[in-house]
Amino acid sequence: MAAGDHHLRLGSYLGDVSALSFLPSSPRPLLLAGTGSELLVYDVDAARLLASFKVFDGVRVHGIQPRGSPPADGLTVAVFGERRAKLLRLRVDAGDDGGAVGVRLELEQRLPGFDHWVLDAGFLEVDGLLAIGLSDNSVALWDLTERVFVTRVNSPEKCLLYSMRMWGDSVKSLLVASGTILNEILIWKLVPWTLSSSLLCTDEVGAPAVENRENVRFSGNRYMAVHIGRLKEHEGSIFRISWSSDGSKFMSVSDDRSARMWMLSCQPQNFTNQAANIDNVDIIPKLTLFGHSARIWDCYISDSIVITAGEDCTCCIWDMDGKLIKMFKEHIGRGLWRCLYDPSSLVLITAGFDSAIKVHHLCNSFHDILEEKVVPDGLKYESEVFEISSPIVSGQYGPLDSKSEYVRCLHFVQENVLYVATNSGYLHHADLSDTNDVKWTDVIQVTEKAPIICMDVMTVHPDSLDKKDIVALGDGHGNVTIVRLTSGNIEPKVDLSFIWSAEKDRQLLGIYWCKSLECSHIFTADPRGVLKLWNIRNALYSNAHALTASQEVSLVAVFESPFGARIMCLDVSLQDEILIAGDKKGNIVAFPFHKTLAAHNSSGTQQKIPFCDRFKGAHGISSVTSVHITTSTSDDAQIHTTGGDGCICFFKYGRYVNNVEFVGMRQLKDLGTIQSIYADHVSDTQLVGTYAIGFTSADFVIWDLGNDAKMVQISCGGWRRPYSYYLGTVPEYQNCFAFVKDHSIHVRRHWAPAQDKKLLPQVLHTQFHGREVHSLCFIDPASYSHHEKSTNLWIATGCEDGTVRLTGHSASNAGRWCSSKMLGEHVGGSAVRDTCFITKTYTLIDKSCNSSGSSGNILVENEETTFLLISVGSKQVLTTWILQPRIVENRQVCSGGRDLDSKQSAECSDNGDSAVTFQWLSTHMPPKLTTNRLKAVHVKQNFEEGNSSAQPNLAIMDQMENDWRYLSVTAFLLKHPATKLTVCFAVVACSDATVILRALLLPSRLWFDVALLVPQASPVLVLRHIVDASSACSGDDVGNGDRYIIVSGSTDGTITLWDLTDTIHGFMQLVSETQPHMVIDCQKRPKTGRGSQGGRRRWRSLANNSVKKDSKQTLLPTENDLNASCVAAESSHEISGLEENEVITTTEDTTSSSYSCDVPEVQPMQTFSGVHQSGVNCLHVSEMERACPTTGMSSYCIISGGDDQAVQCFVFTLGSPQQSCSMNKASLNSPANGALTILSQHTVPSAHGSAVKGIWTDGVWAFSTGLDQRIRCWKMDPSGKFMEHSHVIISVPEPETLDVHHDRGRGKYHIAVAGRGMQMVEFSPRKDDSMEAA
Repeated sequence: MAAGDHHLRLGSYLGDVSALSFLPSSPRPLLLAGTGSELLVYDVDAARLLASFKVFDGVRVHGIQPRGSPPADGLTVAVFGERRAKLLRLRVDAGDDGGAVGVRLELEQRLPGFDHWVLDAGFLEVDGLLAIGLSDNSVALWDLTERVFVTRVNSPEKCLLYSMRMWGDSVKSLLVASGTILNEILIWKLVPWTLSSSLLCTDEVGAPAVENRENVRFSGNRYMAVHIGRLKEHEGSIFRISWSSDGSKFMSVSDDRSARMWMLSCQPQNFTNQAANIDNVDIIPKLTLFGHSARIWDCYISDSIVITAGEDCTCCIWDMDGKLIKMFKEHIGRGLWRCLYDPSSLVLITAGFDSAIKVHHLCNSFHDILEEKVVPDGLKYESEVFEISSPIVSGQYGPLDSKSEYVRCLHFVQENVLYVATNSGYLHHADLSDTNDVKWTDVIQVTEKAPIICMDVMTVHPDSLDKKDIVALGDGHGNVTIVRLTSGNIEPKVDLSFIWSAEKDRQLLGIYWCKSLECSHIFTADPRGVLKLWNIRNALYSNAHALTASQEVSLVAVFESPFGARIMCLDVSLQDEILIAGDKKGNIVAFPFHKTLAAHNSSGTQQKIPFCDRFKGAHGISSVTSVHITTSTSDDAQIHTTGGDGCICFFKYGRYVNNVEFVGMRQLKDLGTIQSIYADHVSDTQLVGTYAIGFTSADFVIWDLGNDAKMVQISCGGWRRPYSYYLGTVPEYQNCFAFVKDHSIHVRRHWAPAQDKKLLPQVLHTQFHGREVHSLCFIDPASYSHHEKSTNLWIATGCEDGTVRLTGHSASNAGRWCSSKMLGEHVGGSAVRDTCFITKTYTLIDKSCNSSGSSGNILVENEETTFLLISVGSKQVLTTWILQPRIVENRQVCSGGRDLDSKQSAECSDNGDSAVTFQWLSTHMPPKLTTNRLKAVHVKQNFEEGNSSAQPNLAIMDQMENDWRYLSVTAFLLKHPATKLTVCFAVVACSDATVILRALLLPSRLWFDVALLVPQASPVLVLRHIVDASSACSGDDVGNGDRYIIVSGSTDGTITLWDLTDTIHGFMQLVSETQPHMVIDCQKRPKTGRGSQGGRRRWRSLANNSVKKDSKQTLLPTENDLNASCVAAESSHEISGLEENEVITTTEDTTSSSYSCDVPEVQPMQTFSGVHQSGVNCLHVSEMERACPTTGMSSYCIISGGDDQAVQCFVFTLGSPQQSCSMNKASLNSPANGALTILSQHTVPSAHGSAVKGIWTDGVWAFSTGLDQRIRCWKMDPSGKFMEHSHVIISVPEPETLDVHHDRGRGKYHIAVAGRGMQMVEFSPRKDDSMEAA
């Protein structure tokens, strides 16, 4: 469609992939994929999308069946979906290298609509027919030459089916396998009527039903359907059936999570048209496979392997004996719909709900195992599990004491080298090359036979012949022993060892190498949070004996943590000159680390280095287990930490401001504690090609962060035992783990050769949410870096799984989706219900400021705009993200997302504007209540005293574990010129029928509850706001000024307006007077619900400590001055280590809530009842281009859609603030209602065929979508009346939300609609239409 066409033009669909098929092509096959109503053609080898075609209108493609080898004039492909089927002619233009360079698609035949869904299609080449399998257990035959139906043959048993698959190239050889809704598989075929009547008796249904069969004459014979067998082994509905290439066996997968293989007792060719053979056919169950944790959706079978794909997002490869060979889990969401395998190219394709099409290239050695069942020499796919024991420790049994000999520390340096330290001070070297003959070497025994408390090993030149292991040992007497070993021909050789006293007895608890300092410096830690840096370069590389070498060790610096807790991990960045340390109580501390400390001559006098910043409770009260600093080209160093709370936390350290700022977090629910991160690349808050190493309960786990899948799980007894692990290039193929149990060292090693390493799957189609999308909003292109050169549009989406994604749509790439990356997820994975992008920041100039422009309040747009994204959802989670436009240097931005792959180049652009990203800013959650804090007596008393506005909801929340959820949000930014503070005012609607105004102070991240909008009789589903500056700019009397109006739509069909002007002005004045950010620390990390915040007592102590220590300063007033500020204690507060140990007494009667009972209430300025007969699902507000002709004031348009299928619109002007003080109830038929004046009103009763779910308008054009899967374009006139201009059927099933971006420069509207997937639609109005509407 031409760009100037004034109708709606469909863009690409981003949603579940429901069909896959290889297209025979020379010299390499192409891939056909069905997603939504589109057919996609890919060149798999080049990982390139060749073409996309729209096949149906609003009907998903369910199946694709190509016809044999391609003729010269193109290949015929049968495509079907729901009750429709089409035959398409596909022509491929080959390039010089044999690869496809272009694809053309033409409609060859359109089959008439069916009365039941099409489940399968197959070409019967011998007869020139197309067989269509239908869901009523019948097969229709279509003549490809005459283009007419020849017959429709019904099965002996009519029933509804979930699946059907056919095999055969002629009517005579056709076999039909039907999976019924009754958990049965029916096998039947077509036979001539002339067969003996005894054949009919084999049908279990019985002969009397034969008269009811439909039979026809074909080629001089009469055909009918005859049963071969009925299979009842499954205990659930049959979702998919797959035949082998020769038809001798087939697979079935079911709702019962099993896959079953069936064998025919003889080859199908042997019983074609032979009555006796058909009568003797048996179907033998050969194999039953269990391995999926949910329903199985698809399967594939060949002569050597079986492949299954399921709802648990896993794809399993099995051998013919039922052994699980490999499991892939590289999809997310509701399931893996389709799997496809090409034995000739060893390519496995998977696709599912998350829109991704992933290509797995299976290696040749893997294929040898599958096809030949032979393991090549040196190739070990089996895991080795064995036990070893130190020569000194072996033979000991019974209870242990402090003087017993046992293993204290383990450390892998290679897959076959393990160091073992014991309680008697021995260090052993174990060579595990031969598991049957482990070679032990006694390396050293520390002096005085002191127990070895800690050990760390650094390998120098690991890839050369001059490889050396430098082992650092810390013993119970406070001594440090350094041993340098060189690999020998038979056993390792000790080149040098020396010892020095680092601490007093029993005070040395940790010893740490740092890679950035190499082996010239080492750290030691004591129980009180003191780190010591030692320079050992001269001692390590001296040729003197041990006594002289120990004298060369010098103490360079001492770092003392303010928290007084033992340091557990650290990292140093010399470029950023920073040391980050994590302690046992979950805190991290930053110390300046000048490059002179690491200099070769840093052996002068020791320095005591004070800390430059700290972050309390980075991992709650759980220990910090690892710290890693990533140096970047920006002004900030990126830091990520792991902890015993099962979280990965991201920070940034400002080089010039010397502070540590929390920027994001990822919680792994499947891991109780994370010990470290193995990463190929870490960027900001995204982990690519990374693995989390940790424990869950008593098991050791390697977790693939990129695919959110468990790679390895080993039962070991937990992390408190001595253990060690070692990972290779591809951790799922190369990993070692050792742990101590019952005086023995248990080793589990899985080590495949390097040439068999994992190839990352190619991603042919952009990965998206794996579940339903509830909300979306455009990111204003004005916020992009170099937005004038931008050709992409970015959309933020919130999903049922609690994730928020940023997805790009490229207008220059044929309107394709270019990339999608996850910004983060809501705490606890709570579903995201609504999102809001704030594009403008207003500056409020009050009367106290000397302004030459005007003496009244003036509302202007701030030039230094802050762009915020707000998402709300279940568990009353409100998350704020801040936009950080930036250009990424020398790397593709699309590879920075957790779902994307370095090979994904087909649809990812490397434009600068693709660097638009968000950073986590703040998360607000209501504090949890305990039963002893809110009792029935208190609730009754509150009711008697009349304080019933908030407390009843609190009681319910306490009993229901806070099951309320936010349904909608709207927000705007306001800057105070005197304090330079920016306040984000967010109005949120909760499912308990309450609406509350909250304020977020920036940059301090303090949350305040400002006002409670009077609870409605029904929950509010949608919120919008109006910032009216018309009266402010008019400069009339002092009473007029900026206006802040909130518009809501409820489940009872009511539309309500609130005037928050006075409330917001009062709060801004209060903020300027009290300066709350000066007396209250900001919230830096969201609560996770896993005890990572230190428990209820710690949080209560923190709040009281913060108030106590600032008691001498001016606090926020709690009464008479906009009581909203009494909830500021919700934030986390940072205190010193001394203050943490103080015992604070609190009363049990103290109540806390998601909002304070002292928050003032705001009455509605106007309520319109019965606007819709049922819920107001969607609502949008726009300022009309023309002002009111009588008053000259700005007029506004509110357009809404509801469950009653109607679209309602009314135009109004706002009255004076004095008129809106009291609540008015009115109907839309009243022209003047005091607070506002209705200029016009218009309704379209049946705008959609089902509930209206999304709507948008700019006063000229309006767009709406509904459950009827249509987007309708409405043309509006200045009076507010509108009429349908055009409509289009979309591919998104069950659409839930809609947003529009108006590109005024190009004169286009971009409409995005989302639900089960997302689709872009473009509208280009004619100029005369727009002028006429305006």
